[in-house]
Amino acid sequence: MQALRSSVGERRRSVRAVTVLSIFGILLFLMLLISMNTGFTRLAPIDVIKTLVGSGTAKQELILFEFRLPRIVISVLVGAGLAVSGCILQGISRNPLADPGILGINAGAGLMVVLFISFYPTKAAAPVFLLPFLALAGAGLTAVLIYSLAYRRNEGLSPTRMVLTGIAVAAGISAAMIVLTLRLDPQSYQFVQVWLAGSIWGSNWKFVLALLPWIIILIPYVMYKARVLNVLTLGDQTATGLGTPLEKERLGLIAAAVALAGSCVAVGGGIGFVGLIGPHLARGLVGPKHQYLVPASALAGGLLLIVADTIGRVLIQPSEIPAGIVVAVIGAPYFLYLLARAKA
Repeated sequence: MQALRSSVGERRRSVRAVTVLSIFGILLFLMLLISMNTGFTRLAPIDVIKTLVGSGTAKQELILFEFRLPRIVISVLVGAGLAVSGCILQGISRNPLADPGILGINAGAGLMVVLFISFYPTKAAAPVFLLPFLALAGAGLTAVLIYSLAYRRNEGLSPTRMVLTGIAVAAGISAAMIVLTLRLDPQSYQFVQVWLAGSIWGSNWKFVLALLPWIIILIPYVMYKARVLNVLTLGDQTATGLGTPLEKERLGLIAAAVALAGSCVAVGGGIGFVGLIGPHLARGLVGPKHQYLVPASALAGGLLLIVADTIGRVLIQPSEIPAGIVVAVIGAPYFLYLLARAKA
């Protein structure tokens, strides 16, 4: 009887998770249509549809395919990548406050990009496909530093120590970036400031192609490792007792989280809190099983960032508010709420 009840409960949870994923997908599709219709030059919904099927005017095709669609696609990809990165870090550390921005991984990726811009000032548009690798190197070195400082042989990876170490490392990196920006020429300085604010600056198809391979390879890999993430959330001793090669799996997943965060930061700039809010929202709706949590986090992150970017584009036209600032307005109070609840 107990087994039957458990089976029925599991089936209900699965149906609910699939329903939530479907709703996220529908909301994301609707937001795509709204975002394509929104901007300084408005396109009516019927004009958007006509342009998508090849019946629009030359001006409408230019606006939609060359300006809006690349930015919209990048917003969705960056939001999905950062949210899945946060989902991995939260699962590995068993810390609901873990996030690539809060832990300093985004700052490490940003530091490497700023270093490159500082010493090669002609590059702001040139190294489209090089930027994700530069950001990955910076994010990877930062992650190694945080992991080595937060890990204790007899205690494992302390969630509290990991967050505090990440915040301290991020503060140091931010100070270093301020010093580096002082030696930049005005054009490069303006680019760096816009990039650090979290503007979706790489708004053309080259940047989509630079980011897309990282997303389509790493997110399916993380979904493949969903059962491993489920085990890791039970704690080191339990995971080891179940026969999981703890360090091997943990390092592989951390590498995926770092690669996702680094590549997304390279294209989207210094956008924080997406990796915190996306997984939290998804977990509250689909539960803790990563088979559903990972895709739900990706959809929630993509939806969050495209909403933020659309709001930033239309709120003070013809000027723009960087998407990172819009997300921070939502994310900072949410982080404080989670912090207060964790202490309680």
